Amino acid sequence: MTSTLLLAFALMLVLEGLMPFIAPAAWRETFRRLVQLTDGQIRFIGLTSMIIGVILLMVFA
Repeated sequence: MTSTLLLAFALMLVLEGLMPFIAPAAWRETFRRLVQLTDGQIRFIGLTSMIIGVILLMVFA
């Protein structure tokens, strides 16, 4: 189980690194816009991401 979690973490790091590597200007602009969002909007984005992640885990696991 530990190796599976480490593999999942490694894959997350690879996927998170793609955008700044391929398009650093777009990545920077995305963060500029993100900073302007309210706390409620950021929480909604986080909640939506978690729900989608849980659904994908249930479908594929």
